[in-house]
Amino acid sequence: MQPAQKLKQLLTENIGRVIVGKSEIIELVLNAILCGGHVLIEDVPGVGKTTLASAFAKSLALSYKRIQFTPDVTPSDVTGYTYVDFKNDRMEYRQGAVFAQIVLADEINRTSPKTQSSLLEVMEEGQVTIDGETHVLEKPFIVLATQNPVDFVGTYPLPEAQLDRFFMRVSIGYPTEEEEAEILNKYMTGAKPLAELQPVCTREDILRLQKMVGDVRVSKEMRAYIAAIAQASRSYRAFSRGVSTRGAISLMHSAQACALLDGRDYVMPEDIRKMAGPVLAHRIVLSAEARLSMKGASADRVLARLISGIQVPVRVR
Repeated sequence: MQPAQKLKQLLTENIGRVIVGKSEIIELVLNAILCGGHVLIEDVPGVGKTTLASAFAKSLALSYKRIQFTPDVTPSDVTGYTYVDFKNDRMEYRQGAVFAQIVLADEINRTSPKTQSSLLEVMEEGQVTIDGETHVLEKPFIVLATQNPVDFVGTYPLPEAQLDRFFMRVSIGYPTEEEEAEILNKYMTGAKPLAELQPVCTREDILRLQKMVGDVRVSKEMRAYIAAIAQASRSYRAFSRGVSTRGAISLMHSAQACALLDGRDYVMPEDIRKMAGPVLAHRIVLSAEARLSMKGASADRVLARLISGIQVPVRVR
């Protein structure tokens, strides 16, 4: 078994002690982490968004901080600030809450756009610039953000620039009846499975696997297939905004990680189609005409329809 496959198995088993029946979501988040990307977890309250982030931090032995976003959180709370140390007569920098390897941005849409924008540089560059001085964060650095897609009272929608910096968007969803019964059984005696989780790998393991993602081959035909999807989205009548170039690059990297997690050193069309929804859908905006004519349609479904009409390359290597 390849190292990436082994890690996927270990993580699924370990986090499965806390998050029941969500192996696909665990694999998606692991995919993003191996690509050094950030994840937006969008779902209703109480399905395990915060628990998932904590479980990943514990399982990967990475430092972890949680930022509970509210309207009164300021950019300096997130990125830090400089202050005058009168005792030593010098300026000092105090780190903000973003200085950790896994940062949970809980309910990110409940803070002001100004505070949301304080994450733009750190999510793109892995660094913070305060008063002209740059502070680099320790790698790997991953932002796992949560938001409730239903409750819009007191929220500030994420701007397009912020959304585009999220490598993928996932939704945990409700458990099945059998899964919920298993969850109830786990918590019946007041046990806290999250507190009992132990690491299954090290920081060095993650950094090594991140390098291996770049070694997965993406043939000329596969790159052309990704480009065709991106180009088609920009001229598709149902979309008022198509996929950005950053989105196309993210799709390629996620397909590489998908192949690696399946034990292959080359990308197949199935990898691209599998990752297209989580990686691209949040970067796309349905047109007003599409929202009216296709009631209940989502960007994921319309995107899948678009991709189904694009010719799949025969040659993959």
